[in-house]
Amino acid sequence: MPDSSDVVERLSTWFRHRGRDLPWRTGATAWGVLVSEVMLQQTPVVRVEPVWREWMRRWPQPHDLASASQADAVRAWGRLGYPRRAQRLYEAAHMIVSEHAGQVPSREDHLRSLPGVGEYTAAAVAAFAFGQRTVVLDVNVRRVISRIWKAEPAAPGHVTISERAHADQIVPLGATKSVQWNVAAMEFGALVCTAQNPRCDECPITDVCAWRARGYPGRGQATSRPQGFEGTDRQVRGRILAILREHTVPVQVSGRAELADIEPGQLDRCLLSLTTDGLAHEVEVGAGMWELS
Repeated sequence: MPDSSDVVERLSTWFRHRGRDLPWRTGATAWGVLVSEVMLQQTPVVRVEPVWREWMRRWPQPHDLASASQADAVRAWGRLGYPRRAQRLYEAAHMIVSEHAGQVPSREDHLRSLPGVGEYTAAAVAAFAFGQRTVVLDVNVRRVISRIWKAEPAAPGHVTISERAHADQIVPLGATKSVQWNVAAMEFGALVCTAQNPRCDECPITDVCAWRARGYPGRGQATSRPQGFEGTDRQVRGRILAILREHTVPVQVSGRAELADIEPGQLDRCLLSLTTDGLAHEVEVGAGMWELS
């Protein structure tokens, strides 16, 4: 089995020379780190960066966002997808103001109590905003660990107790080095040890990688079944929200030319789900005029 301290040192060195200069990594506030982590959930960096910069310009602190409206947050979210994340960030800003004196909490358990913040995001914020030793396990880190130490192309399913225990053994005990490892492993998985077409010729640890030693078992195979999107309720919801984001006054949704290909039943179902989620509402029931909540 590869020596953990050796792998940690090599990948940390790789990151110092090859890591991307992302704005939330260089002098960002704890709020900026939290916003970036929520935005980066299932969304690539190239799409997140311009939206993150605009958010931080408009709402540099939690109280700034809390003073705005949820509709402002959803509208500024643009096309990042999964707009409930914008809603959750808005709710988190209110909780930070009301329960934490306007400051992002540093404890992982307090972070997990915020809307939209799970185990991974709490660990990431505690590490990257507050320099704490945590076990950060996103999909990239899990894949890196699975390949280097277990000769598996990806970690299956959800994080298990044994997987977390193994990851904890790899994370250096010192806070500074642990943060370096966490960010290096994430970046390495995103840029080199990727899910499809990994760049093994650029890997600084090929000589100790168990996956390489066993001939890359499972390489090229899909690690998860791709989910369809075209025509789904999620896509229709996104199309409806795109219309509502463009207007600051209530607009008619039913009968719009850009939604003419959507069956009335699906349109009604999606409008109901947006109402249930608190993302949009009909100004007057039965009038057909809608706006962001």
